[in-house]
Amino acid sequence: MPELLLASRSPYRRQLLERLNLTFTCTAPEVDETPAPGETPEALARRLAHMKARALAPTEAHDLLIIGSDQVATLDGEQCLGKPGDHQRAAEQLRAASGKVVTFYTGLCIYDARTGTDETRCESVRAHFRPLTDTQIEQYLRQETPYDCAGAFKVEGLGICLFERLEGDDPNALIGLPLIQLTEMLQKAGLDPLLMPTASR
Repeated sequence: MPELLLASRSPYRRQLLERLNLTFTCTAPEVDETPAPGETPEALARRLAHMKARALAPTEAHDLLIIGSDQVATLDGEQCLGKPGDHQRAAEQLRAASGKVVTFYTGLCIYDARTGTDETRCESVRAHFRPLTDTQIEQYLRQETPYDCAGAFKVEGLGICLFERLEGDDPNALIGLPLIQLTEMLQKAGLDPLLMPTASR
């Protein structure tokens, strides 16, 4: 069986991948995440996922599958929402999203070092936000401190209370790793989570 490498140090992506009971390692690639002129959010998410997987490719053929993933969030199809980094910026992002629709584009790439080939996809989720008061925003931020999450949305915790509804095929994409698509891509590469022994943690 090929080795599996997650091209990320995100604890959220690691936790998601652990749900597939596969043995894997994590390494963070160095990638310039600056959008290209005129690049759409979906194209950016796909390109960054591809770059992250390819950045860790070995120089020779190797029994290795590399998973790259990246996420871009847009507000009403226009403004890109990055990781806020601090409380003030997170509050600004949440006030801007209140009562509106944020679309998350999650790029996913698997690079097969055995063949030197890769496959890249993108999963989108539309999050319809509830109208939020400043008090609700402050309470949420104090409890979750989601400053390392795109748009300050930590959906695996209290952040789920921010939404009226979600539209998409895979809720895991909202966290950062679309497991339904990933499972299909791994199976095509000869690594079926349903047929593997349970990984030791």
